[in-house]
Amino acid sequence: MRRALSVLSVVVLVSGVQAQSGAVRPRRVNPTGGATTVESRAAANVVAPRLDTSRAYALLQQKQYDAALAEARQITTAEPQNAEAWKIVGFAELSLRRFKEAAESLQRAYDLQRAAGEEDANTRNALAQALVRSDQFDKALPLLVAATTRPGAKPDAGLLYYRGLAEFRTGRIEDARRSFQQVIDIEPRNSAALFYLGRIAYERNEFNDSIVMLNRATQSDPQLAEAWTLLTIAYLRRASGVDQTQARADYTNAVRAGEALYKLKPDAPSALLYGQALVYAGQHARAVPVLERATAANSQADGTAFFLLGVAESRLKNFPRAIAALERAATLLANDASVQRELGYAYEATKQYAKALAAYERGLSLAPNDADLKEAVERVRPLAK
Repeated sequence: MRRALSVLSVVVLVSGVQAQSGAVRPRRVNPTGGATTVESRAAANVVAPRLDTSRAYALLQQKQYDAALAEARQITTAEPQNAEAWKIVGFAELSLRRFKEAAESLQRAYDLQRAAGEEDANTRNALAQALVRSDQFDKALPLLVAATTRPGAKPDAGLLYYRGLAEFRTGRIEDARRSFQQVIDIEPRNSAALFYLGRIAYERNEFNDSIVMLNRATQSDPQLAEAWTLLTIAYLRRASGVDQTQARADYTNAVRAGEALYKLKPDAPSALLYGQALVYAGQHARAVPVLERATAANSQADGTAFFLLGVAESRLKNFPRAIAALERAATLLANDASVQRELGYAYEATKQYAKALAAYERGLSLAPNDADLKEAVERVRPLAK
């Protein structure tokens, strides 16, 4: 009975999102000779090697990947044309997440098989996985197309996901959309495919569809930070183009998504996005501590965080604190008229009219057609004398 190795049908999120674990696991061989799992479906019909690979294969089945790799490497060193040994090397490296090395080893095994006229689909699929995981999408795509279009083959969600990812990363966006849709037709709760469908819709400014898919992705996997991030942004973007009632609902939902993101990933970028949602939703008291975290934790001193903090403090009528934040924002965002407008307002509210006039005039120089700034300059000028 021949041993078999086969690629896992695992969804892995890469490129733009963090990779999910997808290590290859050994499985049993079907007593009838058919493969029942990923690693245990070994390449059938490979030219019989002169050196015995059974020990290396057994170690692989026992998940002793380092030992299996060392054993199989000894064989490939002594017998460079041993396709089965190269295959075991590749599967061990894939399980150890050494994706570039796995791609090289599996390519060697696959080439040897093809040279012998005995191409093995399982080795090909594993090679495609390793190529995707090592960002070699152009090389992976033809293999994945072949794997997912074989006549009579049962659709495999893992391979379809890898195909969609390779298509997405090589600019074949409509093809990628179709592949990801096929994935969720098979696995409706596949969070990675749902995320990419949401991302594709977002990048097309199709915010309704994007929000639907991203909500499904976060329901399927509440730990998917990238989906929460994009969902928050999608709500904020949609709110800018809808009526006031819908905008309020979108801002509230942006707060919900931003809060989930912040709890999951309480870093400066998440705090900034969550704080922005709170400010836009008019929840200024809640926004202040979040934005303070964003400004304190951001070693690069993001001017937007200081600006939003200043806006929140200003709306709460904490003008001295607002001025401190807005002055900092003005040094970081020197060409932003909105910062000067807010800073001028805070100065004006505290009767610092000369400073208010200077801020308004700087803002007007940056946005000469801004009617509000023109009116503010005329209003404050008499008071600044």
